[in-house]
Amino acid sequence: KFRYRPAQKIDGMTESGSNSNLHTTPEQSVAAQSQHHQQFIDVTHVFPEFPDPDLRNILLQEGVTLNDVKTLQILYRRHCEVTLDVVMNLQFHYIEKLWQSFWSPKTPSSDGSTALPSSDEEHEGTLPKDKLITLCKNEPILKWMRNCDHILYQALVEILIPDVLRPVPSTLTQAIRNFAKSLEGWLMNAMSEFPPQIVQTKVGVVSAFAQTLRRYTSLNHLAQAARAVLQNTSQINQMLSDLNRVDFANVQEQASWVCQCEEGVVQKLEQDFKLTLQQQSSLDQWASWLDNVVTQVLKHHEGSPSFPKAARQFLLKWSFYSSMVIRDLTLRSAASFGSFHLIRLLYDEYMFYLVEHRVAQATGETPIAVMGEFGDLTSLSPTLLDKDDISDLGSEVDTDSRVHVGEPVVKRERSDPGQSLQEI
Repeated sequence: KFRYRPAQKIDGMTESGSNSNLHTTPEQSVAAQSQHHQQFIDVTHVFPEFPDPDLRNILLQEGVTLNDVKTLQILYRRHCEVTLDVVMNLQFHYIEKLWQSFWSPKTPSSDGSTALPSSDEEHEGTLPKDKLITLCKNEPILKWMRNCDHILYQALVEILIPDVLRPVPSTLTQAIRNFAKSLEGWLMNAMSEFPPQIVQTKVGVVSAFAQTLRRYTSLNHLAQAARAVLQNTSQINQMLSDLNRVDFANVQEQASWVCQCEEGVVQKLEQDFKLTLQQQSSLDQWASWLDNVVTQVLKHHEGSPSFPKAARQFLLKWSFYSSMVIRDLTLRSAASFGSFHLIRLLYDEYMFYLVEHRVAQATGETPIAVMGEFGDLTSLSPTLLDKDDISDLGSEVDTDSRVHVGEPVVKRERSDPGQSLQEI
């Protein structure tokens, strides 16, 4: 089934040679346990087709032909398929080699060693680096490649984390997080000789991919920590007792003034939350309840251009309201404050996850495209941001763009909440 076998020779390195290393990385440990970990990833995922580039607006420079564009399409699709196969085999450490072989190809040697497999279906054409750079300078080609990357990385996310709430071995989770931390550096090294604009576009998408992996693994970690709380009857009873002491009238008054929350909706959420807690619902039942909340709140905006903005406003209101409840519990020194804090972290993150998928569905984008590239407003679909959003963000973006001119914009890594969960 797989087109790529990591056991094959790669520039003189064999699988047996790599296994002889006494200092095995977490990624290689996962690879050694790949058969066990296959049950936690989606090995049946079907890789979607790529769109065709818009050839109408392509202005070909001297020495570049439409045949070169077709060759790039074939080579890049094959490169992405190999990348997907390597990730599906949990051989994360081979990605760096694959990227180097595509973006910084070496002159073919007499021994014929290569990082890419050969097959009967392999396209005969190849692209020298200078021609590859020339093609990528063409804006329609670069836009097409970015769209292909969104499709590829979304597929990889769905393969590695098919269910954010399902328990996953810590070795696999840590390997995925280490993989995410390495991605930007690997790509920047492989594309070191490319113009900054091209590198910035490519790194922007891979950074969004890395951030998504980090968020989803953190969400998964929160879910596993919360299961212990939700399965503890005494803790649930204490939470319910403390929640009944919260001054919801005061919370509602302040929330309505700040967020213009409808009183009926807020009271309904309060009652449903208490009832779901009283029934000692499982994490899956809570997830279903949260999903239903999103559906009910956003149903009036379905099919409307205002859907993305309404979704973001909902997240702000949800976060503010839950902060008010946590504040009240803190001031009352509630015995179950730690449990509520953990549950609040999980529910906020899961709401974020649900909303990004709803917006992606509404706009026809991938979740990675929706969430990942707000640092570059020009890369976003017009449906994702309206004029008010752009004006609000404009000053900040302009300030950031004046710093490190000509260098790829790499997002700052978020802190990992997982380390403090045990203390909570």
